[in-house]
Amino acid sequence: MRTTKLRWSTDMEGTWLCALVPREEALFALENFEEGKEYNLEVKKARGRKRSLDANAYCWVLMDKLAEHYSVPVTEVYRNFVKEIGGNSDIICMMERAVDNFRQSWEQNGIGWQTDVMPSKIEGCVNVKVYYGSSTYDTAQMSRLIDLVVQECKDAGIETLPPDKLAALLDGWSA
Repeated sequence: MRTTKLRWSTDMEGTWLCALVPREEALFALENFEEGKEYNLEVKKARGRKRSLDANAYCWVLMDKLAEHYSVPVTEVYRNFVKEIGGNSDIICMMERAVDNFRQSWEQNGIGWQTDVMPSKIEGCVNVKVYYGSSTYDTAQMSRLIDLVVQECKDAGIETLPPDKLAALLDGWSA
């Protein structure tokens, strides 16, 4: 359900309630609700228009050229850039025994979803730095990724779009 209005209140049992949705959406949810079943509800900011496929495609074309230039897999090129853009990672402290399962699960989200393990000051724990793949990037993050890829191409002598054409591609990208 989508809404632009939130109103927080509690019922008589102290349960928090939220969201004002159109009547038809509420009725649909009510009709499809099965008693005794568990449901996940999520409140998050809705994304605007989908990102520019042209900008995304151009980024991959350039990364493919870099992969060819350096004789490495394009996935390796992409994964290296993901770790370089900044603002796309978190650090999680966890029990050492849980790390392998967590990393395996996290990295199944996609090529760019990576982890690095670092020591923790807490005995029996480690810090896991998790990186989010570009499918989750906002406009600023995607612009940084493309800027890094373009700069690397220029450094390697690989031709790129002129700045005005690149700016037009990035203008089509929004979060």
